[in-house]
Amino acid sequence: MKKKTKEKKVEDKQIVGTICNDKNCPFHGSLKVRGRVFEGKITKKFPKRIVIEFERMIYIRKYERYARSRTKIHARLPDCMKDQVKVGDLIKIQECRPLSKIIHFVVIKKIKDAEELK
Repeated sequence: MKKKTKEKKVEDKQIVGTICNDKNCPFHGSLKVRGRVFEGKITKKFPKRIVIEFERMIYIRKYERYARSRTKIHARLPDCMKDQVKVGDLIKIQECRPLSKIIHFVVIKKIKDAEELK
C-alpha cells in the first residue's frame, strides 16, 4: 500500500530570487500553514510583522439588518518578503501555529500594489 503524503498548502512559490534563513518562513523554513485564509490591506508594518485590516458584514438578529465591521489581524512577515510589501498593499495571509501572543498568521502572497488599489 502506498502512503499518502501531505503537501504544503502554500499557494504560490513566487519568491524565487531571495532565499532567507528565517525558520518561520512558509517557503524556505519549516513553518506549516493550515486553516483559514484572509485577504486584507496592510495598515501597519513592523520589522517582522504586519497588521492587516478588512471589512466584513455581521448579521444582527435583533434588528434584522447587517452591520459593517472591521477586523485587524497581526501576521508574520517572512524575511524574503519584507522588501516586496509596503503599507497599503493588498495581501493574502494564512493561518499557522501560534508564533507569539498575537501572531497566528503568516503572509503567503502579495495580490496588488497600493497604487493599483487607488
